[in-house]
Amino acid sequence: MHLLQSLTRSRALNPNFPFPPRQSPIFYGWIILIVTTLGVIMSIPGQTAGVSVFTDHLIAATGLSRLSLSNAYLIGTLTSGLLLPFGGSFIDRIGARLVVVLASSWLALTLLYLSFSDRLALSLSHSLPLESSTIAFVLLCIGFVNLRFSGQGMLTLVSRTTLGKWFDRRRGMASGTSGLFVSFGFSAAPLLLSFFIDGLGWRGAWLSLAAIVGIGMGSIGWLFYRDNPEECGLLMDGEAHADETETGLVAQPSSVSSSILPTREFTRPQALRTLAFWAVTLALASQALCMTGVTFHIVDIGAAVGLSEKQTVGLFLPIGVLSTVTGYSVGVISDRANLKFLFIAMMIFESIGIAGMAHLDNPALRIGTIIALGICGGFFGTLSTVTMPRYFGRIHLGAIAGLEMMVLVIASAIGPSLLAGFNEAFGSYRFGLYLCAAIPLAIIALLLPSHNPQQ
Repeated sequence: MHLLQSLTRSRALNPNFPFPPRQSPIFYGWIILIVTTLGVIMSIPGQTAGVSVFTDHLIAATGLSRLSLSNAYLIGTLTSGLLLPFGGSFIDRIGARLVVVLASSWLALTLLYLSFSDRLALSLSHSLPLESSTIAFVLLCIGFVNLRFSGQGMLTLVSRTTLGKWFDRRRGMASGTSGLFVSFGFSAAPLLLSFFIDGLGWRGAWLSLAAIVGIGMGSIGWLFYRDNPEECGLLMDGEAHADETETGLVAQPSSVSSSILPTREFTRPQALRTLAFWAVTLALASQALCMTGVTFHIVDIGAAVGLSEKQTVGLFLPIGVLSTVTGYSVGVISDRANLKFLFIAMMIFESIGIAGMAHLDNPALRIGTIIALGICGGFFGTLSTVTMPRYFGRIHLGAIAGLEMMVLVIASAIGPSLLAGFNEAFGSYRFGLYLCAAIPLAIIALLLPSHNPQQ
């Protein structure tokens, strides 16, 4: 810890090194928007959208059953989720810039490890009194803990938290703009990675991604990430430079807009005592659970109704286009609307889309499923960024968002095993999908009485 604290005080992490953000010809928040969007996209190898394309290859290489692989994913994701509150507090203590470099490097090393995990299991089986598949299960649990913590967890968390700190009145528009690219990137990832695997093999694909994330994103994070505008002598939304404000050349922040800063900065324990925190967190968690389960088994779900792998993963592309359009629209609307009603709309579309996944063999219902999931995905990307800073402020945002992310990650851990269990018990994913479709409808009952704690 002392080493990390000394690093945060080093010249290499000074906000004005290697260049001062104040001298940017445009408000530096727009550069933060670009690089944090890239940070979320670079987390795809640690997200279910990035893992799902590799599941059948892992099953073939390790000899594990689909349910065993799902359970390894469950254990890894649950464990990583329990660690995220500490990771969120870590962002508040040492800053986003160092965290993004560490998270990118960690994710790259994990991908390198996973690419050889089956061979490591086979090698260990010669010296241990255990079957190769048993050893592979343990090794994959370890790999998934690190994959989910570094990718889905820290790289995503630090990117979204940083973006939320640079904007206030324009936060919705900024997150909606980010969502344009994130939604498309996540939706195109399964199809793109599928072609990647065809060309390089599944090991080569993971090794290439490790280099891209570790070297590429690590360098970008160090060069461009900055924790907040104030440390750079700027204000949120680019309203004014700090010295201009002090000399009276422009209005003080409080007179520019009463919404630039929240009226109250919540600590994590205070946020946890509000209904709003749990209502919006469980709403986001329901989508994490359902969509992770569907995405993890998407190839098998499609195969059950006669769709090829390319046809099935190809569904994500139109879903991504709709998510992109919806996400930007929701971002613009969220700057002026009551977020509670946007969450309720997201729950309705999520329920429709998940129920439709049980009927992919019906072309008409397949189109309805694509539309509903596309709209729902657009809501998720924007609302997961704008809600916490608007409701609870920025000072303890890392700690609060870290706990929220823990709940989301735990929910995402349950999804694959839940659907795999239903499929094994009933010979079909249909009943599990129906159950998942009922969850968001139940959460609406929590959203209705909730309100913005700042009010």
